Amino acid sequence: MKNVLTLFLILLAFTNCEDKTKKESSIKKKVVNKPNVLIIYPDQLRRYSAGFWSKKEYASYVVGKPDPVITPNIDKLATNGIVFTNAISNYPLCSPARGMLLTGMYPEQNGIWNNCKVGREESLKDDAKTITDVFYEAGYNTSYFGKCHWLKNDALFDEKGNYIGTTEAPGGHHVNNYDTYVPPGPSRHSIEYFYQSMKDSHYDPHIYSNDPATINGKKDGELHLPKIFSTKNEADKILDYLKNKRSQREEKKPFCMIWSINPPHNPWGDDNTDMEALKSHYGEDKYPVIDTSLVVRENADLKVADYARHYYANVTSVDTHVGRVLEELRKMGELDNTIVIYSSDHGEMLGSHGRTGKNQFLTEAMAIPFIVHWPKGLKKGVNETLFSVPDVLPTLMGLAGMSANIEEKVEGINFANNLLNPNTYNVKEPESVLLMLGNSRGVLTKQYTLWLEEDKLPWDKKKGTKLAQSFLYDNLNDPYQLKKIPIKELPEISKVLLKDLGVMLKNTNDPWYQENLYADTIIY
Repeated sequence: MKNVLTLFLILLAFTNCEDKTKKESSIKKKVVNKPNVLIIYPDQLRRYSAGFWSKKEYASYVVGKPDPVITPNIDKLATNGIVFTNAISNYPLCSPARGMLLTGMYPEQNGIWNNCKVGREESLKDDAKTITDVFYEAGYNTSYFGKCHWLKNDALFDEKGNYIGTTEAPGGHHVNNYDTYVPPGPSRHSIEYFYQSMKDSHYDPHIYSNDPATINGKKDGELHLPKIFSTKNEADKILDYLKNKRSQREEKKPFCMIWSINPPHNPWGDDNTDMEALKSHYGEDKYPVIDTSLVVRENADLKVADYARHYYANVTSVDTHVGRVLEELRKMGELDNTIVIYSSDHGEMLGSHGRTGKNQFLTEAMAIPFIVHWPKGLKKGVNETLFSVPDVLPTLMGLAGMSANIEEKVEGINFANNLLNPNTYNVKEPESVLLMLGNSRGVLTKQYTLWLEEDKLPWDKKKGTKLAQSFLYDNLNDPYQLKKIPIKELPEISKVLLKDLGVMLKNTNDPWYQENLYADTIIY
């Protein structure tokens, strides 16, 4: 009898254990089946700097000509994902674009109206919910690798670049004129695993991390100088994070990762360029001189674009290291269930109109790449929606099944249903989107750019006193934007666009609307 009782207890324990295992397995499967999220965000990457635009299925969507760059990994993302042909950086400048991307809100609401820099007050509001906040609350592992550039730059460091947290000695120093370290707390916005890279010096990234193993045992806030090309260095750390051999994340949870890459942002000299990529693809054996075979846009000044080899080389280098991360996800069996977004904060002029950089309502500066790759959830194809930076957060939340969690204060549009059900298009596409600069406001449609520019420079702190220019570009008939059309020459079209501008300035609580500026031109 004793043996029978013992056997019964053993069977009961086994049954309970099996039931518990099945329950835990079910819970784990439920969590893991949520899609992962990976946002890849190179800095200053123009829309047409990717090889796939030269393929016949995409060539008809190109405004002008695409760059002759080598990007095999991004090309795979494009051909197996959704390519947005009209994605626009509403404010083509680093910090304002990041503020909109992270929060889904326009500058007046998120706190960033200019690049964060020493002497400026711009700073992402701590109470603004970001992508990492909402996905953390939804049970995701959150991580951030690379450039931040969203925080007010105060003198909170010692002479060696270590974070002190006060301007009192040994504090009182800056570590960088633009970007600054984001300390633990509300400004880090629920990022659990943090690996920040700053400084526009690609072989000398300044690193801060909350993982001592990645910074030679240093503490969070102590400066680390690995002297490795920043994209490669970040990719190495991402691979380590994904492999999770040191339990950097909880395996049962999906992950939400943002990888903000500094290249191909300037500087572009030999000492800031992946020279192996340059020599392999853009050297003088292939392009003896910088001519129209290399700088292909017809509005470009070839002398100004003398850095084209270096720019393209760093685009290709970014592609190589992005490919390493995507391949690891494939090996893990996670790539098909990861929502990969590939985009940028703004473009690069590369000699067009005789200019470099960004901060213009010109195609080369405003037009950004935007690819969504999620084979498990989306059919590949092309999307021609006018897509703005604030639309990223709500659309991403919608794709991840979190539409009900989108707060009313979010100003971007949730296009998830249109992507998930491309034959129905439940959400109406906008006919125009708002454009902003420090000295300008405007509107973009699929044909026209409306540009109102004040009598000041974009970065001036003083206020404008009048409109210095008010004109249109006809981007269909003038794809390189060579002719400014005074608004008086197209009165009916201008009236519609000026009315659209007034409505959007009101809806975003823009300072121009608050002060009723230029009401003799803008229809509020």
